[in-house]
Order: sequence, then C-alpha cells, then structure tokens
Amino acid sequence: MKKFFKIQIEINSSEESDILIAHLSENNYYAFEEENNWLNAYVTEEDFDEQKLKEIFHGKTGFTKNIIEEENWNQQWESGLQPVVINNFVAIRPSFHEAINNVTHDLIITPKMSFGTGHHATTHLMIELMEMIDFTNKTIVDFGTGTGVLAILAEKCGASKMVGVDYDEWSIKNAQENVEANNCQKIILKQQGNLLGIDVADIVLANINLNVLKNEAVLISSITKTGSLLLVSGFLISDETEMKSIFEEKGFVKIKSKQLGDWTAILFEKY
Repeated sequence: MKKFFKIQIEINSSEESDILIAHLSENNYYAFEEENNWLNAYVTEEDFDEQKLKEIFHGKTGFTKNIIEEENWNQQWESGLQPVVINNFVAIRPSFHEAINNVTHDLIITPKMSFGTGHHATTHLMIELMEMIDFTNKTIVDFGTGTGVLAILAEKCGASKMVGVDYDEWSIKNAQENVEANNCQKIILKQQGNLLGIDVADIVLANINLNVLKNEAVLISSITKTGSLLLVSGFLISDETEMKSIFEEKGFVKIKSKQLGDWTAILFEKY
C-alpha cells in the first residue's frame, strides 16, 4: 500500500508560503493547501527526505508530519476540492461536481496526488496565457503533465496531437483517467523524466519548477523550431530574469509574462 506524508508547516505570510511551495515542489512534493497560518504539503513516502526538509526550513521548526494511507488520500484531497473558473475561458472541476456553464471549456480534472488542478497560481497562469495562443492543428508537448490538464485543454482548443510527459507513474495514471473523462482522442502519455525521443513540436508547455527547467533547457530547445512557442511556469517572480536569460540563449524571445501572487509564467517564441 502506497503511503504519503502530510507535512504541516507554520507560516507567517502568503509570501513565505509561496517560497516554501517553490522549494518543496522542486523536491517532489505534489500538492499544497493553505489553512489559516499553516501550509499543508504532501509527498510520497519514498520521496520524503527529512534532512532536506530541515535544510529548506533553514532552522524553522514549526512543522508536524503525519502518514496518510493511499486509500485515504483521495477522500482527504477531494473533500475540500472546489471548481476553478479562469476568466470565461476554462472551468476545471472534479468529476463529482456538476458541469459549469458560461465557459468555453468545461474540463473534468479529478486529481490523485498530481499537481495541476487550477488551484495553484502556476496552473492558473499557464491557462491564462494559453487563451492567447491559437492551437488549431498544432502539435503540443506538455512536459510535466501532472493531471494532464494542459494537454487536455490544448486538444479542446483544436490541437492535432499532444504528448504529455511525466516521470511519475502516479501522474501518468491520473492523467490517463482525466484524458478519458474528457473524451480526448489525440493525447499520448509517456512516463519519462526528460524529453529524449520526443518529436519537434509547434508548442511546448512546461509547468514544472526552476531546477527542471534549467536542467532541461537544452532538450526543451531541441524539440522546437523557428516559430515554435514555449510557455513555462513553476517559478517565482524573483527567478524570471534568470529564466528569461536561459531561454534567450537558446534562441527564444519573450512575448509576454503574467504574474499571480509571487509566481510568474512566460510565453516565448523561437526565432
């Protein structure tokens, strides 16, 4: 039986919470909830590293740790999960919620320890910038697909082929369930930790984290061509200059960026 750790961390501000989430997501923490002055962070038992956690906290001691059995995870997570509506463009709801009208795309995304419900600022930002993009007959790579939400949205927006890549078996399983729930037919899911062997795409979506984007920048660039779009998020506003520099060196030019809280997303074009 797979087990998860729920880490409850005492926080003093939303800014502190955002910084902790950024660091924890780089260490395979999957999901986060804010409750009053506490941040709940979830990680699988095999990915939990208490020493690394203490290093992230820099001596901060206000946290507790609880074990959650796999069978109890969805019940806990879903109990507080509400739909997310982004502009009039997209509604994201779990399967047990009724359909949402007056949006262009009503997506069914029921998460199972996968990052990408629309509740987190980075997913929200990615979707806001996706609204600007013409996906008609485009080929898409969704790197770090998580729940599959961005690949699913790309198909709904008219893309011709989507490849969702994620290193985690749990995420791929969850993404496949969401693909089927949304009646998508053009999404291929691949369990791997990099982009080796992935075909060149018209649009690359990468909502991961700072370290992965830095480490995989060469491979990300290798699957693009002149005119390809690259949309990235998963990092703080304070990291935007570094991220912009990394991809400008690979032949990309920034088109637009958006911010929400302490997070940012950037849309690039390959020239």
